Amino acid sequence: MSRVGSVMVSSPSQITVQIDSLEVFESNKSDLQVGKYIKIEDGNHNFAIAIVKNIAGKNDDENWEFAIDATPIGALIANGSELEFKKGTPVLPVPTEPVYIMDSSTLDVLFSNDGAFNFNIGTLSNNVAVDFNLHGNRFFSKHIGIVGSTGSGKSCAVSRVLQNVVGITQDGYTLHDQQNNSHIVIFDLHSEYAAAFSIDGERDFTLNNLTVDGLQLPYWLMNSEELESMFIESSESNSHNQMAIFKRAVIANKKKHNPSLVDATYDTPCYFSINEVVNFISNIDREVIGRKEGEGKPKLLDGTLVENQEESYFESRLTFVASSSAAATKATNGPFYGEFNRFISRLETRLSDDRLRFLLKPTKPDGERFDTSDFNLLLKQFIGYSNKSNVTIFDLSGVPFEVLSVTISLLSRIIFDFSFHNSKLKHAEGEENDVPILLVCEEAHNYVPATDSSMYRASRKSIERIAKEGRKYGLSLMVVSQRPSEVSPTIFSQCSNFIALRLTNKADQNYIKGLLPENTSSASEMLPSLGQGEALVVGDAAIMPSLVQLPKPIPEPKSASVDVHTVWCESWSEASFENVIKRWRKERDWQTETPT
Repeated sequence: MSRVGSVMVSSPSQITVQIDSLEVFESNKSDLQVGKYIKIEDGNHNFAIAIVKNIAGKNDDENWEFAIDATPIGALIANGSELEFKKGTPVLPVPTEPVYIMDSSTLDVLFSNDGAFNFNIGTLSNNVAVDFNLHGNRFFSKHIGIVGSTGSGKSCAVSRVLQNVVGITQDGYTLHDQQNNSHIVIFDLHSEYAAAFSIDGERDFTLNNLTVDGLQLPYWLMNSEELESMFIESSESNSHNQMAIFKRAVIANKKKHNPSLVDATYDTPCYFSINEVVNFISNIDREVIGRKEGEGKPKLLDGTLVENQEESYFESRLTFVASSSAAATKATNGPFYGEFNRFISRLETRLSDDRLRFLLKPTKPDGERFDTSDFNLLLKQFIGYSNKSNVTIFDLSGVPFEVLSVTISLLSRIIFDFSFHNSKLKHAEGEENDVPILLVCEEAHNYVPATDSSMYRASRKSIERIAKEGRKYGLSLMVVSQRPSEVSPTIFSQCSNFIALRLTNKADQNYIKGLLPENTSSASEMLPSLGQGEALVVGDAAIMPSLVQLPKPIPEPKSASVDVHTVWCESWSEASFENVIKRWRKERDWQTETPT
């Protein structure tokens, strides 16, 4: 061991070390830098491990004196003939105790692939010869936060971690003949991640990539909150009446189409016809009550009295008698006459919007509509069992902004409910959940914001529920964001592990520092100056807070910026306006056209 100095001041939060001499400092300068480790003897064959926070030098008549402030993060405790690392401050050295640089042999012991620390994500930034491994179970069994400003390498970091999980290496898909049991679902807002999991050839990788054109997400899978968020404007003065009549119509229609279900409720995932629900509400809106003696019921133009609204109002829009005060034709408007004009107009507008076909008019390959019996097929699609894929990507780039929250809410809730019921079923049989799922929320600030906006209430509630309860049922979150200060604090507060890449925004830096343990403060101060792909890794899965260089994924996601100046320096290029417009309009043959 190479001694560099001795302890001058010692406390649970900081240790001050005086360097022995200028010669010692110069000869060990490369190992005495901010973010590197030192170890300090305690007199009992144990060593405190500290991370360098800052270095100060003073020149007095050409006599240099150096002092280092370091934050204790753990200790190497003697266990027989071996040393065992423990987090926290079980060992605090006293003044005069000798201080040593962290030698490579000790680093190898700490960070090597040993036992449960078997998941490699990169190498130590300050010593690339030493691999950095995480405790695989502690990392993926708990929620993960990955943050970093644009250009910091965030998407590449996510891709590399997930590629390691499913078995993708530089040589292709190494688990081709022995597919593992990993299950990853990615919410991709910018069509970035499909490229990172597209491997062709002999060792091809099966990817379940669901775009808006391929995704089938029937509206009848929505629960009450999602349906109301989709169709009802909560700010309208009569929204409570809209909710009441919509709920009544949906429940009645579910019972009509699913007679075998004993107790279909507003939230039961079973088929109902949204068109029939609109018919029902329209009839209620135009209803006229016959007031002649013996009537007192809705009355049609031909004089027929409606005995049961739930049986008569779904099939078509009926024509009622005109209201009248004459004794021979006495009739009065129904209790909700004219109340739902705007509501019906909104429903019809939604149903006629072709952008929402994947929600409101999804069809099977044979052109038939999905019904209750197809729930099994839909569920398999959502978690990769339809084509036996480890990775399912929901490409949400084509989802209209106004229904993005509802779409994410529905998908995340369905996955949570599957995990919940599967876990309960397995536990009842005395077994463990054998389908653990990792849900990756890319650009999370876009749909689970810190502000309590009604526009994002559905998605925020669903993701927050997973954050608070998902781990019990084998459902973990990986929350990815370039603006962590704008993400729901409930979600990040539940994350036990963080991979923090470069953050340039002061508010984001302070927010992340507030989430991290106190003994990482010295390392977290380096967040604005980290290199591309370099990250502070901290949490239950890391043996100690460390600066790690994450390798680039192969293949990479489509997240790289255009080299603008290089492209500008090239010869003039003609744009293919015809193909751009065809793709814009979603014309079927845009891909077959030859660019101009």
